[in-house]
Amino acid sequence: MTAQAGAFNMLTHCAQAQRGEHLLVAYEPAEYGYFDAQVLNAVVRTAREMGLQVKTVNVGFDPDATRLPDALRTQIDKADLVVFLARLGDQLRFSDMPPGKRIVVSFALDEGLLGSGFGTTSYGAFVALKALITDSLDRAATVRVTCPNGTDVVGAPAMPRDEEGDTTVLRFPMSVFKPVPAHSFSGRVALCGFLTGTGSHYYDDYTLEFEGRVMAYLGHGRVLGFDGSPRDVAAANAHYDRVAAHLGIERNFVHSWHAGIHPGCGYLQEAKANYERWGGAAFGNPRILHFHTCGAYAPGEISWNVLDPTIWIDGVPVWDHGVFHPARLAGGQAILDSYPDAAAIFAHPDTHVGLTAWDALTGPTRALETVS
Repeated sequence: MTAQAGAFNMLTHCAQAQRGEHLLVAYEPAEYGYFDAQVLNAVVRTAREMGLQVKTVNVGFDPDATRLPDALRTQIDKADLVVFLARLGDQLRFSDMPPGKRIVVSFALDEGLLGSGFGTTSYGAFVALKALITDSLDRAATVRVTCPNGTDVVGAPAMPRDEEGDTTVLRFPMSVFKPVPAHSFSGRVALCGFLTGTGSHYYDDYTLEFEGRVMAYLGHGRVLGFDGSPRDVAAANAHYDRVAAHLGIERNFVHSWHAGIHPGCGYLQEAKANYERWGGAAFGNPRILHFHTCGAYAPGEISWNVLDPTIWIDGVPVWDHGVFHPARLAGGQAILDSYPDAAAIFAHPDTHVGLTAWDALTGPTRALETVS
C-alpha cells in the first residue's frame, strides 16, 4: 500500500470528504522533526485527485499553545473540513476546537505509518471496535490491568455518558478507546523506564529517564508514590513537583487510562530517540497502555506507560500480554467478519513499539516513598 492509500482512507472514511468541498490542511513543517513532508504531499495530492478544493497553512509549532490563533480560526471557519498534520491539533483537541466542524488530527506521522496497515486498514473497523470496548467497559463490574513487569491495578469502570470524557475531534487512525476514569482504580503500575509528557503542553525536560525499575502507586485515582532506587524515587517526585508548579495544576491527580487498539500501529524508531514523537504515535499499538496523570483533566501532563498489558474485563483477558483479542468481546468477531482487512491485521500484528531497551533495565525495587 502507499501513503496516498492511507490519505484516501482518512479523507473518505474518517473525514467523509465530498467532491467540491473546501479542505484546509494545517501542517507543521518537517524541520521540527515530528511530521515528515511526504505525509503533507500525500494528503494534498490525494485530496486534489478527489476533487477537493485544498488550502494549506503552516501553523508551525508552539510548545505553549492553549488556543487557536485568530487567523487560523478564521480560515477554519471558511473550510468544510480540516486536517491537522501538526501537534497543534493534538494539543487543543480537548479544549479549543470550533464546534460543528469535521476536524481530523492525524497520528500517522510519516509516510511509512500512513501507507502501512495503520493508515490503510478500514477506518470503520476501529470506530466499531472503540464503541464495542467502551460499551463492554461500561457494563463491566470489575476491570484489572496487569503486565509482566508487575503492574496490578483494579477498579470498577464508571464510563462517562455519550461524548463526555472524550474529544469530538476525529482521530486518524482510530487507535484508542474512550479513556477510563481512574478515580475508582487502585494498585501499582510498572513504568517503562521513564516519565514523559502527554502532548498537552511541551516543557523543558519533557521526559525523565530512570536508572532502574520504578513502580508507581495509585489509590482511587491519586498518585500515592513511587517504588525504586532512592535516586529514581527522588527524581520522580521532583519531576511531578516541577511540572505541577510550572503549569499550576493538581500534582497527584490520575485522570484516566486507555490502551491501543490498532495492531497495525508499528513504531520503528527507539522511543528514546524522540520521546515527544514516540508519545504521539506509538500509543495506538495494543502493546502500550498509558495513564493520564498530573492535572485534573484529559490528558493530564505526565503519562505512565505500561508495556504488554493484560486487561481483564470481568475476568476475560481481552488484552493478553499486549495482544488485543476483539473476538473475546461479545460482537467482536462480527466486526472482524465485516472488515476482512482488519481481521488480517489482527492475525499478523506489528509488534514494533520502540521499547526494546526496556527489557534490559534491571535493579530491585525498594521501599515505597509516599506523598500526601
